[in-house]
Formats: sequence, C-alpha cells, structure tokens
Amino acid sequence: MFPGYLFKINIGGQVYGPTLYGVLIAVGLIACFAIIFYYGKKLHYNPDFLDFIFYDGIASIIVGFGSAAVFQAVYNFIESGVFEFGGITFIGGLIGGAACFIIIYFIFRKKYNTRLCEVLSYIPCAILIAHAFGRVGCLMAGCCHGRFLGTEYVVGGIKMQGDFGWGYYIPTQLYEALFLFLMFAVLSFLIFKYDYKHGLSFYLFFYGIFRFLIEFLRADHRGEFVGSLSPSQFWSLIMIPLAVGVYFLQKYNLKKRAEELKNNPLGYTKDK
Repeated sequence: MFPGYLFKINIGGQVYGPTLYGVLIAVGLIACFAIIFYYGKKLHYNPDFLDFIFYDGIASIIVGFGSAAVFQAVYNFIESGVFEFGGITFIGGLIGGAACFIIIYFIFRKKYNTRLCEVLSYIPCAILIAHAFGRVGCLMAGCCHGRFLGTEYVVGGIKMQGDFGWGYYIPTQLYEALFLFLMFAVLSFLIFKYDYKHGLSFYLFFYGIFRFLIEFLRADHRGEFVGSLSPSQFWSLIMIPLAVGVYFLQKYNLKKRAEELKNNPLGYTKDK
C-alpha cells in the first residue's frame, strides 16, 4: 500500500530512507522484547535469567534473519537452479532462530536453576506479536499478498503494489496479522488466567493449520517444494504433529520440574 520511503536522504548520490515495512518490523521487535520482560516479571522469573533470555533472543533474531534468507535462497535454487539471495521466508527464520535459541540455552543452562519448559509457555507470545506487526509491514510493502483481483475495485480486495503491478489483491497479510494478534490475545489470557503451560504447542498447532490454509490464497510465487506444496505448506504440515510431540514432552518436563521444586522451593533463584 505504501512501499516507498517515508522520507529520503541523499548520501553520495545514493538515496536512503525508512519505509513503513522497516518501521513496523522495528516496532514488532521492540514489542517482542517488551513482552519477554513484562511477562517474565509478571510470572516472577529470575531477573538474571530474563537478562539471559534477552541476549539469547537478540542472537536468535540475528541468526533467524540469516536463516530466513538462506531458506529462500534454497527455494530459489530448487525452482530455478540458481542459488541467489533475494528475499526472506518467515518459517525459515523461525527454524533457524529457534535452533539458535535452544542451542545457546543448553550451553548456559547450568548457570540458572530454571528449565526451558517454564519459559516455553510464554515465549510464543513474543514471537506472535513480532510476527503480527511484521505482517502489517508486509501489507504496507505489498509483499506476501494474495491473488490478484484486477485493476478495478473488487469487494474484499486492497489496492497495493504487488507482483502483478498496482491493483487489487486479496489482503492475506492483513488476514494473517489479525489471526496472529488474536492468537497472542488468547494465549496471553490462557497464561495469566489459567497458568497455561503449553504455549509452544498452542502456537505450532494453530499457526500450522492457519498457514497451510491461507497459502491457497497466496499468489506471490515462491516455488514448489514437495509435490504441489509451497515451502510454507510443507513446513506447516511438519508443525502440526510436532505440536503434539512438544505437548507431551512439555508435560513430562513440567512434571519433573514440579518434583524438583518440592525439594527446592527457591527453584527460580540463581545457582551459587
């Protein structure tokens, strides 16, 4: 809708400037870390551990953006035979960022008397809010759009600059942003109202289903990955059974953690 610069700065003949896409990505990242700290304090996590999660999160986001670019380059190679960078894919970033987060956690976990299973209940809230703002950014930039509806107004369409030029497209970015904000609200309610501990399973299961279905409305071609499935549809089908496995693993780990806390009521304190 507004893919251009908000204002321009000319430096050495090169034009630079912020875009609404970039601004909204930044807002999403700020909201992400705000949720990590605010929810962590409300849930009474060790402040030192929250600081660790903050730095772990920064590293994971950096790796995640790199992973998102690499995954897209791989999809480009599968499609055209040319390995070239030129775009990012959220699920690729999620995979790389999550792997980085877990690896760093396990390297330093002995420094804190807190299990990963405890923070996994609310970390997806931070991911959801960042992703939601990011999708609004996609709407502003005209990427990740749905099917082209034509150059004349069509009910349900939004005018933007997309892969087929200026015209009306199905606003899949807006649908996804609304869904992500809704998931964020519901999961937050479950956590604070019912002490819900399966936030990661909740996120993987419902986002996996939604992403698989909304891909049928997407029209920005990103290649075919397995059969007629788009890359995102393939990973979405992985996310759904993974959610079930994570649920039972989380249940087992929470039971072990409860037994630990019986012997150490100050389980959230830092080890001496």
